[in-house]
Amino acid sequence: MTHCVLVAGAWLGAWAWDEVAGDLRAAGHEAHALTLSGLAEKRGVTAGQQTHVQDIVDEVERLDLRDVVLVGHSYAGVPVGQAAERIGDRLARVVFVDSNVPVDGECFLSGWPSEQVRKEIAAHDGFWPSAGVDDFAGQGLTDEQIARIVVGATPHPGATLTEPAVLARPVADLPATYIKCLLDGEEPMDAVAEALKSDRWELVRMDTGHWPMFSQPRELARILHESATRP
Repeated sequence: MTHCVLVAGAWLGAWAWDEVAGDLRAAGHEAHALTLSGLAEKRGVTAGQQTHVQDIVDEVERLDLRDVVLVGHSYAGVPVGQAAERIGDRLARVVFVDSNVPVDGECFLSGWPSEQVRKEIAAHDGFWPSAGVDDFAGQGLTDEQIARIVVGATPHPGATLTEPAVLARPVADLPATYIKCLLDGEEPMDAVAEALKSDRWELVRMDTGHWPMFSQPRELARILHESATRP
């Protein structure tokens, strides 16, 4: 049995995966949605980048999971990619959902214009404030889906965005699927494009926006199922 560990991006908790997790279980997988420290029901817990990596490793080890597919959306691709390296032979595959990927010595905010985000973190006591309704426009979401995200979102611990990743080897060495959501830009970021040169990586495209667990949960679950059953 494949165990899918689902980790959502900035501002979100395990609740974001409710529909996807249900479809994965119906397809015969175990689905474990994880809230990272400092978010949702864990709000108030101090967290840095390595805290989030350890959250994921601890969940896998606590449940003694094997044949693990780690799924990281958006920001969560950074800690998920590091955790994938650290769980060793428990790992079956990593799936990055329109996400950043870790590069040793670089942080989530590396490689893209992030000065405004850094200013927002500094102005909000070390937290990145959650996005407003207008920030989700053009991403294939209904008004109801946008409202659900905005209401459920919590400010994101800024240190997790600014602390560097720690990798013993390039993320391209991992068996991985990268899902590119085309409404968020057709081309993957440079670090992803480099990793996709590896014969251990595959690229899958979704014709939706950056939050497919809300906009196309059934299609996302189908892709995750196919990735989990890949030899």
